[in-house]
Amino acid sequence: MKKAHDILLKSQLFGGLPKEQIEDIEKISVNKYFNKGDILFYDGDEGLGFYLVVEGRVNVYKLSAEGKEQILHIVKEGETIGAVPVFSGKSFPANARAISKSHLLFFHRERFIHLITNKPSLTMNLLALLSTRLREFATQVENLSLKEIPGRLAAYLLYLSQQQGGKDLIKLNIAKAQLANLLGTGPESLSRALGEMKTRKLVEEEGNSIRLINRSSLEELAEKGKNSR
Repeated sequence: MKKAHDILLKSQLFGGLPKEQIEDIEKISVNKYFNKGDILFYDGDEGLGFYLVVEGRVNVYKLSAEGKEQILHIVKEGETIGAVPVFSGKSFPANARAISKSHLLFFHRERFIHLITNKPSLTMNLLALLSTRLREFATQVENLSLKEIPGRLAAYLLYLSQQQGGKDLIKLNIAKAQLANLLGTGPESLSRALGEMKTRKLVEEEGNSIRLINRSSLEELAEKGKNSR
């Protein structure tokens, strides 16, 4: 089992903070445990606090009027959920559900704001996090609205590579059905796009991982948004 203290030390929001500040943050956190499929919060719920993933994964998603689910973000170990609405004083704009057995830390809004009032380094980390999240959503909107499926997939694989230290062999931490949802398409269309990439020797599948063979062509595909011969 992973220790909450260790995750805080290397987390997206708190990583790099002095040991004393990490200890102060840990004191106001509350351990929360969720089973696969459990809901953390629903779209429209009041943003009373935010979460940090210690272990497991959570997807943040919206539902269309027809009930179709669109995944907005897959939140993994060391990342936060719900920080934006908490600090804007608004309700959660989406739903969040555990997609594996998960251990999270919960931070109540009032207690956390009281803690950071006189801690500028922590406030700067918060601003960096919120701006990063905004860029992620802007990129996702561009991918879904302007790029065809091969371009979306190429962009996502390159993003995963960057997140995993620039490696060519990247691990898919979600099922292909969830990946298709995240990219705004169906499993069959995703399989066709991946098959085309393999035929063109851009990638290879190795179990639950994908090896990037021709990074420059993938970058071109991600940029143009569609296959070119």
